[in-house]
Amino acid sequence: MHTPDNEFESQEFIRHLTHQPGVYRMYDGQGEVIYVGKAKDLKKRVSSYFRKNLDSVKTQALVSHIAKIDVTVTNSEVEALILENSFIKTYLPRYNVLLRDDKSYPYILITDHQHPRIAYHRGVRREKGEYFGPFPNGSAVRESLRLLQKLFPVRQCDDSYYKARSRPCLQHQLKRCLAPCVGIADEAEYDEQVRLAKLFLKGKNSDVITRLVAKMEQASQDLAFEKAAMYRDQITSLRRVQEQNAVSGAQHELDAIGFHRESGFTCIHLLTVRQNAIQGSRSYFPKVPQYSSNEEILESFLLQYYLNQNHGQRIPAEIIIPALTIDSKALTEQLRAAIDVRCRILQPKRGERLQYLTLATKNAMNAVQSKLGLQSTMQSRLQALTKVLEPEQAIERMECFDISHTMGEQTVASCVVFDGNGPRKADYRRFNISGITPGDDYAAMAQALEKRYKNAIEKENVPDVLFIDGGKGQLTQAEAYFQNWPQPPILLGVAKGESRRPGLETLIFGYSRKTIHLPADDPGLHLIQYIRDEAHRFAITGHRQRRAKVKKTSTLEEIPAVGAKRRQNLLKYLGGLQQVKGASIDQLANVPGISRSLAETIYYALRDE
Repeated sequence: MHTPDNEFESQEFIRHLTHQPGVYRMYDGQGEVIYVGKAKDLKKRVSSYFRKNLDSVKTQALVSHIAKIDVTVTNSEVEALILENSFIKTYLPRYNVLLRDDKSYPYILITDHQHPRIAYHRGVRREKGEYFGPFPNGSAVRESLRLLQKLFPVRQCDDSYYKARSRPCLQHQLKRCLAPCVGIADEAEYDEQVRLAKLFLKGKNSDVITRLVAKMEQASQDLAFEKAAMYRDQITSLRRVQEQNAVSGAQHELDAIGFHRESGFTCIHLLTVRQNAIQGSRSYFPKVPQYSSNEEILESFLLQYYLNQNHGQRIPAEIIIPALTIDSKALTEQLRAAIDVRCRILQPKRGERLQYLTLATKNAMNAVQSKLGLQSTMQSRLQALTKVLEPEQAIERMECFDISHTMGEQTVASCVVFDGNGPRKADYRRFNISGITPGDDYAAMAQALEKRYKNAIEKENVPDVLFIDGGKGQLTQAEAYFQNWPQPPILLGVAKGESRRPGLETLIFGYSRKTIHLPADDPGLHLIQYIRDEAHRFAITGHRQRRAKVKKTSTLEEIPAVGAKRRQNLLKYLGGLQQVKGASIDQLANVPGISRSLAETIYYALRDE
C-alpha cells in the first residue's frame, strides 16, 4: 500500500530547464496551481526548491505537494515580474502572498479633457482617457512622468489646481507646460504635444525620436554642446524607461502561435493574450508524417485546434502566426466560414504583435530543446537497461503498475506507458478496484492486470517489459496471469529496500525469481526509478480524485427513500449536514416530507456509518 504523497521527478525536470528568465507554475496532484514564481534564471531558481536542506517550513510544505511544474520563458526579468502578477491574479495560488487590496501595477493616464493631462494612475480605471502600461513599479512611472514633462509641455497638475490658476505656474517658466490653464497655449500646438506623447507611450516613437535627434543635431551645429548632450541623454533615458515588454500591452485579445522544428520534434506553442495580458500558454507536439512541410503542419494545427470546440477557449479576434508562406487571408476566410466567428490571422512584421510572436517562438524552441534533452537521457538509460534485461528483441514499450489506497478505501491501480522517447501519457490508464478485501494489494493487482490485458493481444499493445512496483507477492499475480500466454512480457518486480531509499531497490525477475541490485548511479536503474515513480504519482492522483469525490458525496445520498427533495429539506430546515447528523428523531420528523418512520431510518443510518 502507498499512502498518498507526491513523487515529482525534480532532478529529471531540472536537468532540461533553461537558464533564461521566465515564470514557473507549480501544480499539486489535483492539477491546481499552488504557487507562481518568477526567475532571472529558471534553472537556478527552480532547483533551489529541491535542495536537501530547506530552511523555510513553508517551502518544505510547498515542495511536498508539487506534482508538476510548467514554465513560460520571457525576454527579461521585468517581463517575468509582470507575467507573474497576471498569473497570480488568475490562479490565486494558496502558497503565494495575495494582496488583499489588489493594487495591481501602475499606469500612465492621459485624460480625455479639453486640455488633457498626463497623470499617474493605479487601481480601477474609472476616469475617461487612455491608459499606458503597466509599469513594474511606481518609481518607474514617476521617472517616466518627469522625463515626459521635459519632452512634452503637457500639464500634469490636478484638475482642482488647473481650474484655480489665474497666472502661469513655475512649470510654464521652465518650459515644461504650455499653460492652457490661463489661455496662453496655442490649442493646435497643445493637441500636437498630446498626440506625440500618446504616440511615444504606444511605442510608435519614430516621429518623436526623429524630432529629438533633429534638435540634438541643430544644437550641435549651433555649437550648443551642453544642450545637445541634454537631448542625447533624454533620448537614451526615454528608450530605457519606455520598455516595450512582451507580456503586457495594448493588444486586447489574441493568440500568438510559436513554431519550432528540430531533430524530429515539432512544437507549436500557444500564447493566450486576454485583457491586455498573457493569461496562459501551452506547448503542443503534434504527430507529424514524414516529409510534411512547416506550412502544412501549421495550417493543420490551426484548423484542428479552432474547429475543436472542446478546447474551452473563446476564439480571439486575432491569431498571430509566423512568417511562413501561408495565405493568411484564405485561411482566415476558411475559419470564419467554418466557425462563424469574426477573427483574422496575421503575420506581423513589427510592433507589439511581433513581440508576442517572438515570445511564443522562444517558448516553442525551449520546449523542443527540453524534449531533445529528455530523449537523449532516455536513450542512454534504455541502452543500459537493455544490457541488464538482455531481451530477445528491442524494447519498444514498457509498462508499470502501482496500487494506491488509504486504509483499503478507494483503491486505484495505475498503468503508465513508456517508450524510447519517454512517457506516452495518452496511453496511461487508471482502474478503480472494487469487490476485494480492503487492503488486499495482491487481489487489487490481479484485478488491474485482468482489466488492462484482457484484450491486449487483439489490440497489439502488449508491452515488451512489465514492471511491478512491489515484491514477490505482487509479482506472483503477474506470473499467474501471463503463465499461459505464448509470448509473455518480461516481468520485473521492483522492491524497495528496508530504508525505502532510492538506489537500494531489489530487482526480481519473473518466473526465475533471480534478484539483482544495480549500482545507485546506474542509468538503467534511473530509468526503472523514473517509470516506477511516474506510476506511483499517477496512481496517487487518481486515488485522491476518487477519495475527494466520495467526500463530496453527502452521506444522505446513501439512505434509501431520501431523494434530492428530501435531502434539500433536511439540510435547509436543520442548517447543514452536521446538524442533520446531530438531530433527534423528533427533530427529523418535524422536517416537511419526513415521516416518523423515515426519521427513524435516517437517525439510525447516520449512526451506523
